Parts: sequence; C-alpha cells; structure tokens
Amino acid sequence: QVQLVESGGGLVQPGGSLRLTCTASASIASFVAMGWYRQGPGKERELVARFTRGGSTDYTDAVKGRFTISRDSGLQTVYLQMNSLKTEDTAVYYCNARDPYNVDSWGRGTQVTVSS
Repeated sequence: QVQLVESGGGLVQPGGSLRLTCTASASIASFVAMGWYRQGPGKERELVARFTRGGSTDYTDAVKGRFTISRDSGLQTVYLQMNSLKTEDTAVYYCNARDPYNVDSWGRGTQVTVSS
C-alpha cells in the first residue's frame, strides 16, 4: 500500500503563490503517473498536473503558465508550484500516484484557499 502525504496548502491572496508537496512511501519511479488533482466547492475532481513515464508533463488548460510540477526522486517527493493564484483555484488538492496496474493511490488532500 502506497502512502501519499500532502502538505503546503493554506490561505493566500489572489496573485499569490503556494508550493504543495507530496511525499510517497515508495519510489516515485515505480509509478506510471504521479501528480495532482483538485476538487473545488461543488465541483468534481479534476486533473491539475502530472508526470507520466519518461518525465513528460500534463497540465489542465486552466493552470498552464501558472503552475509547475516538479519532483525529487531521491526524496520520493513531487511538488506543485502555484503562482498567480486565482479564486478559482480554491480547492482541496490531492496527490495521486498510479501504478503499472492502473491502481491509483491518493493522499488525503490539502486545502488551498485563495481569498478575494
């Protein structure tokens, strides 16, 4: 069972920045994909950003140019740098890892609130 622990959420002003951290209990190189999803109030969960095998990245259009996903394999950690935050970014952000059998592991989430 892979454990994922997120941190770094908080309250920030519009235009501000936050960096989220996800630390895994296993080597992140073992995953088919790893990254971040979010679920805003009254919304469904959506992909924000992820790594796939080979180091490619995917971003939802809503965050392109503002968010950057990065990783430190030695620390078994993935980061999400969030800049130019908007109120629309308010959500619980969940770390996700998918194994080669397409089984997903999820963190419990970290709250990001962008206040106006």
